[in-house]
Amino acid sequence: MTTITRGSVSGYAGTLALTGLAPLVWGSTYAITTEFLPPDRPMFTALMRALPAGLLLLAITRKLPHGEWVWKAGILGVLNIGAFMPLLFLAAYRLPGGVAGVLGAAAPLIALGLAALALNDRLTTRKILAALIGIAGVGLVVLRASAALDTIGVIAGLGGAASMAAGTVMTKRWGRPEGVTPLTMTGWQLTAGGLMLVPLALLTEGMPPALDGRNIAGYLYLGLIGTALAYAIWFRGLARTNATSVAFLGLLSPLSATIIGWIALGQSLAPLQVLGMVVVLGGTLLGQTATAPKPATEPVAKSAARIAA
Repeated sequence: MTTITRGSVSGYAGTLALTGLAPLVWGSTYAITTEFLPPDRPMFTALMRALPAGLLLLAITRKLPHGEWVWKAGILGVLNIGAFMPLLFLAAYRLPGGVAGVLGAAAPLIALGLAALALNDRLTTRKILAALIGIAGVGLVVLRASAALDTIGVIAGLGGAASMAAGTVMTKRWGRPEGVTPLTMTGWQLTAGGLMLVPLALLTEGMPPALDGRNIAGYLYLGLIGTALAYAIWFRGLARTNATSVAFLGLLSPLSATIIGWIALGQSLAPLQVLGMVVVLGGTLLGQTATAPKPATEPVAKSAARIAA
């Protein structure tokens, strides 16, 4: 079992807190999409989120992958961006938002299983319980009695959750080359995933739509803040903590979306949703305590010598 010194516990918690900002920012995607972006363009929106941000980061960092990292960056880009975003939007368009949100909340549970296989992380009842609590809480926040199921939408929702979970675990397993920063890795993945989305967007939606100033402002926010900055924070946290702890932070995204919808869009917020938020936070905190490395204890001999002195 991985351990950390007691002096670094606060730093570990601080890293997790900073990493949690990423899913909170991602929660604004729904509001930005509905209020600022052209309708019925999910693939183009995914492309505009990923590729410009990736190219910008490549221009800033000025470092390209080489050797085995060409295909590794490609695979991670597909898992975290190129496959995840289209599946996410497909689920959102074919399912009520609540159902899509609950399926997305399965990512921590999937990550637990993948981490056990790829990272030799121990799968415990406490971890599984935390993931199930998180899913139940998200259900209380976003599900409605009228929610209907669509087979393709359900498959896409679960596929998106699995893709993100696999990307998170494999990013942790492979790490990054020596001398390469999380910002550089983010640029590699966004560019690889974005390039994959170019033919997909053209085949499914045709030529890009005409954009007005409002659309451009929305895409700038999603690209710079919601993607480049948020993913850089996410991958930085993943490099400094562990995959399952980071995966549990993804549960914060539907909470953020609900609160933003209430404040900015005038959507209703029922008592049951507030209860669901509390449950989600409880599942997230339980997930952190279940997956965090244990503080290293001071050897008995050293402690006794210090007391004697």
